Amino acid sequence: MPNYRYEIKEASGQVSAGVIAADSIQAATQMLRSQGAYILSLNVLAGRKTGGLQNVLSFSIQFGPSAKDVLNFTSQLGVMIKAGISIRAALDAIVDQVENDKFRQVLQQVKRDVESGKPFSDSLARFPKIFSPLYVNMVRASELSGSFGSMLERIAEYLNQQLETRSQVRGAMIYPIIIAIMAVGTTVFLLTYVLPKFVAIFEGKEAVLPLPTKLVLAISYTMRTYWYLMLGGVGALAWSFFWMVNTSWGRARWDRVKLSMPVVKKLCRCLYISRSMHTMGELVNAGVPMLDTISITGNISGNTLYKRMWRQVYVAVKQGKKISAPLARCTLLPKSVVQMISSGEESGKLADVLRDISDFYQKELKNVIRTVTAMIEPLMIVLMGVIVGFIAMSIILPIFKLSALVK
Repeated sequence: MPNYRYEIKEASGQVSAGVIAADSIQAATQMLRSQGAYILSLNVLAGRKTGGLQNVLSFSIQFGPSAKDVLNFTSQLGVMIKAGISIRAALDAIVDQVENDKFRQVLQQVKRDVESGKPFSDSLARFPKIFSPLYVNMVRASELSGSFGSMLERIAEYLNQQLETRSQVRGAMIYPIIIAIMAVGTTVFLLTYVLPKFVAIFEGKEAVLPLPTKLVLAISYTMRTYWYLMLGGVGALAWSFFWMVNTSWGRARWDRVKLSMPVVKKLCRCLYISRSMHTMGELVNAGVPMLDTISITGNISGNTLYKRMWRQVYVAVKQGKKISAPLARCTLLPKSVVQMISSGEESGKLADVLRDISDFYQKELKNVIRTVTAMIEPLMIVLMGVIVGFIAMSIILPIFKLSALVK
């Protein structure tokens, strides 16, 4: 159980300090506040570092902070701010608990900026790869409105939902990828190890072999003889694909393909709409200016076509038009969504409407993921069975045919 050094102001006005043991910073905060004290500072006592062999064994390569690290930081900061701890003391306590070294350095810089009198949102804006424009703008809006603690909780909820959505999409892709790897591995094993053992039986009898057997033998020979060329070709194709996707032209083409594929398009459509509506609703609720809201929504949409759509909305709103006007001419959003946005603008409840749309498509996304997973599983199994069955029949058919000729 870690120890925390505290400095409090008691109800009598006397300032006292000491050390308290608690399971977490939140538990320590609750214990002190239950005594009727106002917390001036609360910092974890860093344990003594061990050296030698233990440091060598515990060495690990650390990458930049993940979305989970940012979520944990936001949640802890929100709880501590709402508990009455000053932002300086809260940052000081959180920095000591961060395990990622790079993230700790970032937070230490943020703490130094805050201590020098710089606004918290401005210090976060110095690290755009860690704290997104949505994060910074919502924090800046809360600083102006005085709802810093509650806004941090809303940001944490937003980040948590985005992580859950990303995890659901990745989880839906894991099983098909595993089945595909197994299918490719089994095919390569049959063609390069099993089939060559039957080549000696078919030597000199090529004229009577069925066409499937000739085809499989040719593929097997090519794979065993020119395997390095095939591996190089696969590597070149993979490199070409990733290079193309990283170009503006290739990204636009790939995003268009994803929205036209029979099974994938509905999943992607639900993901983009849910993400856009959720982001826009949070920013509108936070009081972020509409033009900034639309710009941020387009940047996090995840698809160049949707980004282009929000850019058109940005231009229209800048000219004094409503959001629903350019959306009505676009086919990327269902008409029902556009009508709901229009009604939200008319009634002044746009944020509530956007939240309802986001919740609906979030549920729809979960249903689509379950449906796609249920469809892909039997399809991949059938495909694997067809490939293995074709290779097996290509081996068995000539054996039957040769035995018939011998008789």
